[in-house]
Amino acid sequence: MSSAPGYAQIHVYDSTLRDGAQAQGISYSVEDKIKIVERLDALGVAYIEAGNPGSNPKDLEFFRRVGELKLTHSKLIAFGATRKIGIRPEEDNNLRSLLSANTDAVAIFGKSWDYQVTDILRTTLAENLAMIGDTIAYLKAQGKEVVFDAEHFFDGYKSNADYALQALEAAAKAGADCLCLCDTNGGTFPDVIRAVTALVVERFPGVAIGIHCHNDCEMAVANSVAAVQAGATQVQGTINGIGERCGNANLCAIIPNIELKLGQRCLPEGSLVHLTNAARFVSEVANMPHNEKAAYVGNDAFAHKGGMHIDAVNKNPISYEHINPEIVGNTRRILMSEVAGRATLLARINKLDPTLTKDSPTTQMIVDKLKELEHEGYQFESAESSFELVVRKLLGMHKPFFTLREFKVMVNEPAVNGINSNALIKVAVGGEEEITAAEGDGPINALDNAARKALERFYPAIREMKLTDYKVRVLDSDKASAAKVRVLIETTDGDAQWTTIGVSTDIIDASWRALVDSIEYKLVRDQERVSA
Repeated sequence: MSSAPGYAQIHVYDSTLRDGAQAQGISYSVEDKIKIVERLDALGVAYIEAGNPGSNPKDLEFFRRVGELKLTHSKLIAFGATRKIGIRPEEDNNLRSLLSANTDAVAIFGKSWDYQVTDILRTTLAENLAMIGDTIAYLKAQGKEVVFDAEHFFDGYKSNADYALQALEAAAKAGADCLCLCDTNGGTFPDVIRAVTALVVERFPGVAIGIHCHNDCEMAVANSVAAVQAGATQVQGTINGIGERCGNANLCAIIPNIELKLGQRCLPEGSLVHLTNAARFVSEVANMPHNEKAAYVGNDAFAHKGGMHIDAVNKNPISYEHINPEIVGNTRRILMSEVAGRATLLARINKLDPTLTKDSPTTQMIVDKLKELEHEGYQFESAESSFELVVRKLLGMHKPFFTLREFKVMVNEPAVNGINSNALIKVAVGGEEEITAAEGDGPINALDNAARKALERFYPAIREMKLTDYKVRVLDSDKASAAKVRVLIETTDGDAQWTTIGVSTDIIDASWRALVDSIEYKLVRDQERVSA
């Protein structure tokens, strides 16, 4: 393995499209995979493991299309198994499919745990070593760069260290460019990973050593970093740690840990700032809620709520932040809540009106209104866009872009092709009125569709908006179906992301309030961007 220009020692090997696709609820289309490849290449990962061309027609189609892309930083890797028992590599259909992918590099997984060989693969230990060596030698003869994934390596080493090392020896002698040690069951601790990896690095001085960890003990990131500290130069994982069972090692934590904590380069210079956007992009394409508690790339990673914490961070961020969030493309968030303190509220208010002080009657009026709303069930730490709109209205800085005259929502069961609701809406914009109807999968979706349809004539930019998340929380469950609910709607226009809130005893009314704020915030934002 040779270092590309701009890289230091560590090669990032991404398996979001292969191992990540094995996570429950994920099913990439070919278009999805193409988009993720382009984003990973832009981020600067060294290798993109793109799938198994012998496993399904979708991957065959993907490899045909992805070969047309001109990648700047990444090498594509096709993934497959060693040859089958008792045949030559050139007779193996899966290896033929692997070669048909036309990638410069391939990854081959083989057994390194004697139990897996005898009881799962059901062959002899000698035949398994021959399968590893024959397969890699064959692929090297075809001019391929070969990564050997030693499956179950750490369990194998614990059971029979000599045989696990023989598996690596067979791969190395056949010409493997990298020997990747896999903690396939995800049950190994960092001290063991580090010690065994160091031993392997010393044993095979002329071959790159990689690490591939699963997260079944919540240690995949720690294990990966430990392996790098022991001398591994390739680190495998997935964006956001998605993968089978508890997931794979999370590259969105591993990459900044290596670069910022260990001081070793693994992305091109200047690429780390794009990490948060890449993480959110993959979550959206995979149709999964983004983990807001994720280290480095979560929305809450640099969020502060307690008054004392906020005061300290405002004086010096290092008091409660281990890095500057902008380094990884994230932002600091000062949360609006009843425990945030007046100074925090004033700092946010001053962004809209710098003349106000903590003793201003207007400031007191805003604080009182926010407390009243929080008593009603609003929580602005998760809906800062709604908070901004509330303050704008109280300061007389906001004129509504539209007025609701009325809406009606009807639910029809059974659903037909996923459509079970209709919404009729009348809105007024200036001196004009618009009446529109739309269908949807549920009453909220129908209302959302109708509102957009009615307003797009006046505000075409609304077409850019997409709802990315919708959450409902029951606030007083003792009232059963009459309980008050809090609705949070997360929206993006491809450039920014914002969250708005609505509270009511009627879930449709609460949803409408959050939806109105979402549209209003988009229009305010666009208006200010034009006038800036």
